Amino acid sequence: MLEIDILAVVPELLEGPFSHSILHRAEEKGLLKVRVTDLRTFGRGAYKQIDDYAFGGGAGMVLQPEPLADAILQMQGDRSYDEIIYLTPDGPTFNQSTANQLSLKARLLLICGHYKGIDERIREKYVTREISIGDYVLSGGELAAAVVVDAIGRLIPGVLSDETSALMDSFQDDLLAPPVYTRPAEWEGMKVPEVLLSGHAAKIEEWRYEQSIERTKNRRPDLLRKDEEA
Repeated sequence: MLEIDILAVVPELLEGPFSHSILHRAEEKGLLKVRVTDLRTFGRGAYKQIDDYAFGGGAGMVLQPEPLADAILQMQGDRSYDEIIYLTPDGPTFNQSTANQLSLKARLLLICGHYKGIDERIREKYVTREISIGDYVLSGGELAAAVVVDAIGRLIPGVLSDETSALMDSFQDDLLAPPVYTRPAEWEGMKVPEVLLSGHAAKIEEWRYEQSIERTKNRRPDLLRKDEEA
């Protein structure tokens, strides 16, 4: 079982993604355990303060080191983590390869950034990996955490009903997935490619591979260049 702890400022944002669909079924099967902790429970004073102004001035607030450190230390006291991950726009971009790697871990801790981010000393002292889900800024890291957990969780053996499904996804082999079709075989004058109706498994796989190459070449040529560089 993969255990994932999430340290969040707005934990309510994560209630929906983890209470439905694939991730919910994964928890019911005992394959995935997701725990969300409210950082404000570690805040200081009557108002449970967790942020303050940045030294040097400038707009925006920064999450303070004390509440974060207290939360991390308490959680580490209960279990050890393979990775402590900070979700931040300036981290390396999350991809399928990273999802594959993380799905093989036993325990992960995700820290959701907020406001102008977290005190740099927390990154230096505790964080082992940083992840961005794209070159844009969200209000907080909770939605990014949901994306990462979904991408990781579906890779755990037994989570998907079709074991080969995750292995056939786009990016698993640095190629985009081929076109897919379903019934009816003809719709508004457009027909499903004959090879898919042939029942010839080898020819179907060959067609799908050729289509993946062509689609990747047209839509994401950077993936092919990455493969050539490797």
